[in-house]
Amino acid sequence: MLFPLILVSPARAENIGAAARAMKTMGFSQLRIVASDAWQDPAARRVAHGAGDILDNLQTYATLAEALADIDFSVATTARSRAKFRYYATPEQVEIQLLEKRQWVNSMALVFGREDSGLTNEELEQVDLLTGIPMANDYPSLNLGQAVMVYCYQLAKLNQVAAPAVAAADAQQLQALRQRFHQLLQTLEVSDDEKMADWINQRIGLLEQRDSAMLHRLLHDIEKKLIDKSSGKSGFSSDRS
Repeated sequence: MLFPLILVSPARAENIGAAARAMKTMGFSQLRIVASDAWQDPAARRVAHGAGDILDNLQTYATLAEALADIDFSVATTARSRAKFRYYATPEQVEIQLLEKRQWVNSMALVFGREDSGLTNEELEQVDLLTGIPMANDYPSLNLGQAVMVYCYQLAKLNQVAAPAVAAADAQQLQALRQRFHQLLQTLEVSDDEKMADWINQRIGLLEQRDSAMLHRLLHDIEKKLIDKSSGKSGFSSDRS
């Protein structure tokens, strides 16, 4: 399965090397770098210490959107104070989610932000699920290399357990569901409710395949009723006084 770790604008070569070393130790091999050439500094290879092949084969992108273009399901690590959304999965919950998702999506990614400022709200809106590492104190926080190690350790099971065979599924199911919900909000003239839209975006990322399929069926029925009502056919009951 395609499962890269994505570092957005890392500034320190040593952090990139530490991330590569953590990945190698836990069985991950695909690294993507967004908007940074710090990986070319010799310090990255020195700290990587045996993970030079990950640096040799990493891919670079100008934007996070480009790095996620071929990814079906993505998770972003963030500090809660920097995030617009309200739901944050723990590393353990991320493991559960990804073990289920790998049965019906073709690609997943884990995204890490800048050392000093993390990910912007605009970047966070591009992913399916947010996660944060619970800590006893707000400061000192983990640096980039340490954060990568925590998640690589937690998610190592993804590399050790073969995905069970299941019926083929549409890998774009979640994105399509998200689009249908936003269209419904526009139809109901509540699309300006930003809190609701953000909540929908986050909760959709937690759905299992059968739940996603059931919601698609429900939305289909709702859309059909709305069309019938707008055309004058019997559908929803008349407005109540």
